[in-house]
Amino acid sequence: MSKAKDGERAQTVLPRWRGFNLPDMIGVKNAGCFHEEDFQLVSELGFDFVRLPLCYRNWVKNPGDPDDLESFNEKALAPIDQAVEWGRKYGVHVCLNFHRAPGYSVNRDWPERRSLWKSDKPLPAFKFHWKHFAERYRGISSKQLSFNLLNEPPKAQEPPEDNPLAWVMTVADHSRVMRETVAVIRSVDQDRIIILDGLNYGNDPCPELADLTPGVVQSCRAYWPASVSHWRASWFRGSDKWPQPKWPGAMQYWGDDVVNGTAWNREKLEEHYALWVSLARKGVGVHCGEGGAYNKTPHDVVLAWYRDVLEILTPANIGHALWNFRGSFGILDSDRTDVKYEDWRGHKLDRKLLDLLKEF
Repeated sequence: MSKAKDGERAQTVLPRWRGFNLPDMIGVKNAGCFHEEDFQLVSELGFDFVRLPLCYRNWVKNPGDPDDLESFNEKALAPIDQAVEWGRKYGVHVCLNFHRAPGYSVNRDWPERRSLWKSDKPLPAFKFHWKHFAERYRGISSKQLSFNLLNEPPKAQEPPEDNPLAWVMTVADHSRVMRETVAVIRSVDQDRIIILDGLNYGNDPCPELADLTPGVVQSCRAYWPASVSHWRASWFRGSDKWPQPKWPGAMQYWGDDVVNGTAWNREKLEEHYALWVSLARKGVGVHCGEGGAYNKTPHDVVLAWYRDVLEILTPANIGHALWNFRGSFGILDSDRTDVKYEDWRGHKLDRKLLDLLKEF
């Protein structure tokens, strides 16, 4: 991996990976297998990257026991091994991500009893799992495999004075957890590319961890404004009450509240990504690990908005991965009502979205 010179506009630490998320093992109810066809089609369409969001509960020996944080069911890891091999077979880089880790997840499908940031047991378990993965895949090139340690850490905030162990995360908490886990992986594998999601659910870069480059890089998101990306998404609180989005001119909502009261446009997007571009200029590898819009957002709005996103990220050599490949954000079988789908290889293909992605 080469380190970019200070002042360069584009990051050169990473390839400009382009691809998709494959969320087949994302949650406690998603312990299924990946599909070879996905890897084949991703490659056939000209893309070179898949991110696999994983839930650690799927491979512990006692998944129904919330106190089982440090065990491995070898049989349950077989689908991940197979996915890594399919990536190698089809020339697609595979990024393994803990979407749920001991003590933290943005998903609410499992009640984590202890905080990764404040409690004593989750961090050793987090390091235990990543050390196992480092040992398991040692010898596979970083050109083929990377580790994305934790999906979308929360917004950093100080705990209340009367409850210093509250379930919140400070910048120092996050830095400590990430540095300790990187060190554990490095004790096994000196060369593995390690990806750290930005704070505030992937939206704010972590300059305090920039010294870990070039082997440790960072990942942003392409979901803002949320009124475009998550309009009428059932899991996103308040989204059913937001007005139909337009682009430019969409507002940023969080729950039922408008954030800042300023309509978003291309200029606002450029401001949003400016800190990420600045990080890339300083020699830190940057990739956009997730992005896209739910299938209720008007298709023309999605295309116009995401074009602006890609036109901002591409000059900085920042690659991207759509959420998802097949499904409500994807190019296949997205079940939109305002798209004229093309029958392709047994799927419904959103040709306009595919063409947009391939343009960049």
